[in-house]
Amino acid sequence: MSAETLQVTEDEEGMRLDRWFKRRVPTLSLSHLNKIVRTGQVRVDGARVKTAFRLTQGQSVRVPPLNLEAQPERIFEPIESDARALRDMVLFEDRDLMVLNKPFGLAVQGGSGTKVHIDGMLASIPNERGDRPVLVHRLDRDTSGVLLVAKTRKMAADLGEVFRSRQAKKTYWALVEGVPRPEQGRISLYLAKGEGMGDVRGPNFGSDPSDHLAREKMRVAKHGDDDAQHSVTYYATVDRVVSRVAWLSMKPITGRTHQLRAHAEAIGHPIIGDPKYGLKPKNDPRRNDPLRAVPDGIEMKLHLLARRLVLPHPRGGTLDVTAPLPAHMKHSFDMLGFDIGTADPIENAPE
Repeated sequence: MSAETLQVTEDEEGMRLDRWFKRRVPTLSLSHLNKIVRTGQVRVDGARVKTAFRLTQGQSVRVPPLNLEAQPERIFEPIESDARALRDMVLFEDRDLMVLNKPFGLAVQGGSGTKVHIDGMLASIPNERGDRPVLVHRLDRDTSGVLLVAKTRKMAADLGEVFRSRQAKKTYWALVEGVPRPEQGRISLYLAKGEGMGDVRGPNFGSDPSDHLAREKMRVAKHGDDDAQHSVTYYATVDRVVSRVAWLSMKPITGRTHQLRAHAEAIGHPIIGDPKYGLKPKNDPRRNDPLRAVPDGIEMKLHLLARRLVLPHPRGGTLDVTAPLPAHMKHSFDMLGFDIGTADPIENAPE
């Protein structure tokens, strides 16, 4: 056996190296991974890294020969309740893939303190060979809607190439504070991990219980800054309530961490119910502007829906799936008088 070089895909953007290995080589033990990383057998773009290193789309990861037979095989005990829950989420399914309607508040992958997540639940529905389905992309815990899952590693690789080549067209719906000007536009910014958040940290930073959320945010950066990545989103206002709330249709061209949430905040119209990007500094006059106040009765849950996914199916034809509004967004739409049958201006916009 010889070392191989694997490319980091778009949906793996920002993933820690140890979690990337857990996804790519699930039978590799953590102790063995730590050893091959510590001894420099694993390299990213030719450089030595640590297991906590965050990967970027397009980077090359050197994977040394792995004696997986020497590693204990992970045994998944299918949980019937997980299988039922997943079946209830299915929007579309064929022999190669399934599209789930991810609910609000359910994590896609595990993390610190996260025990229940879709990636773990997929172990409850293995195929006839005992292989579990594979996530193709990710959504934030509080983002609802369309989530694509491949039933085999080969299909996951084929779909990953579709995402990498940007043939997948994603449309999101959001309710935001205020109404953007112009009502249709393009957001093009460099984003970086939330370190050095000088723009939000005042002398009293830390006195507000919500301040710790700033540490986990993406921040607007400059071209050339460390970790800065270009991000592009097109948006269009579908409907609005005076100057208080707008219903936006958003089409991300790139796939950066928290991209839509960070972009909405950057143009001054954060997504309603966003605990990270919806909080404004105390001295921001928009915080207490009655003309921008969120109407009473709207639940302060993240109002962001992965509404539609359109892409070429690797076996031919087109996959086109739409997710319904989650309960809290349906309540808000009904309360505000928004009609989901309203023509979405971004759907017919030029590519």
